[in-house]
Amino acid sequence: MTDESRLSRTEARNIRNARDLESHVVWLESITGTALGVLAVASGIYTYLGVSSLLDDNGALSVFAALAYSVAVSVGIYVFWSYMMRLLPAVHTATARIGLGLSMVLGSLAIIAMSSWLNAAALAGAAAVEQHLAETVQQYQTALERADEITQSAQSLSRDVARVRQSFDDLSEQEATGQLSGFAGQGAVFRLLRQKSDELAALEAQITAQQPLVEQAFAEGNAILSRMRALTVDQGPVEARSVPFSEEAVRLANVITQLRQLSVAPLVNRAATDLADAVVLPSLDGSNSDTRAGQQATIDSVLGVLQQRATTLQAAAQDVLAMTPPADISYTPISAADAVILYAGNFIPSWAGAIAIDLLPAVLVLILAVTQAAIRAGRDGTAAEDSMTLSELRAAINAMRDMETSLDRTEGTVTRLDRQKTPAE
Repeated sequence: MTDESRLSRTEARNIRNARDLESHVVWLESITGTALGVLAVASGIYTYLGVSSLLDDNGALSVFAALAYSVAVSVGIYVFWSYMMRLLPAVHTATARIGLGLSMVLGSLAIIAMSSWLNAAALAGAAAVEQHLAETVQQYQTALERADEITQSAQSLSRDVARVRQSFDDLSEQEATGQLSGFAGQGAVFRLLRQKSDELAALEAQITAQQPLVEQAFAEGNAILSRMRALTVDQGPVEARSVPFSEEAVRLANVITQLRQLSVAPLVNRAATDLADAVVLPSLDGSNSDTRAGQQATIDSVLGVLQQRATTLQAAAQDVLAMTPPADISYTPISAADAVILYAGNFIPSWAGAIAIDLLPAVLVLILAVTQAAIRAGRDGTAAEDSMTLSELRAAINAMRDMETSLDRTEGTVTRLDRQKTPAE
């Protein structure tokens, strides 16, 4: 045998590696189908649990529908990955590989759409619904605290009202002693000052009367929040807890609305506007023209003071009215599957497990594709007879002997027939 006919050491080693890989692939194929079936059945079970959480009816028809869907998912997953494991590693051309690769990506997306999110719902659906309840409680707490903050800020306007009222009380006392207009007594200027002082005193009393109602509403809201938190972490099915939770949410929304209505900022704003605009001027009761002229000048000065105090009080009320009101919160019950999607970021491990159980065969497909490529690379450039094993060579020799025996028998039969035909002719 010449050097050209002999295999190089590298080629011989490549052939041995290819044979080893082929033997491993043959053994792995014996368990791949079983493993793929187990994964498909497991995914179908979790899909059944996820579908069951979406169905409102628990009757026989709903159970059958969920079972049929889960079986269809299991069969679809098994068939799809069986196709991929057989075809993708076997193709040689780049076009075929790209086409099957795109098909695998599209099929994986379809599996995620029809199965993985339901698997995630089965794995973390209850926890996701509890997360939704907890988020809702937090939103209601924020709204309650904001409503109370605005209402308490409005209640603090009583101090501004008291300061303005006190200023008019002081002016009226000065007028009574003659320090304001120069004429002692309770004349026209005194009555005007007392008029505004009484209006502000009534407003102050109204604001003070609101304080117990505000505190009561806030305490009631906190009590409802406590019950809602207890329902969030309570034992038992989360669906059963959602019903009383929804009822408490409605009560709390009413409390927040009540707190917003208890705000006296609009009332103070109107009172500040009326403080300067709605003035009943008393008749001048001076005994002579000089006295009446002095009263009129003092009244004009008082009206200017009224305008300043009204502007100050109105600005304080406007600051409260300009505060951002609490957001309108409305609790909406959601299913476990919707909750898993809504709070997907909080359940990444569950999502990863749900997707992995469906897409793990993709890793097996890639492993087979790489292995088959390595086997083909190890056999490239060698003749078929060079890559044959001893058993394959024996089988080929036996096949050739059988063929030769068959040919000999055929030739013998033809010869005898020819001899039999010759005498007759």
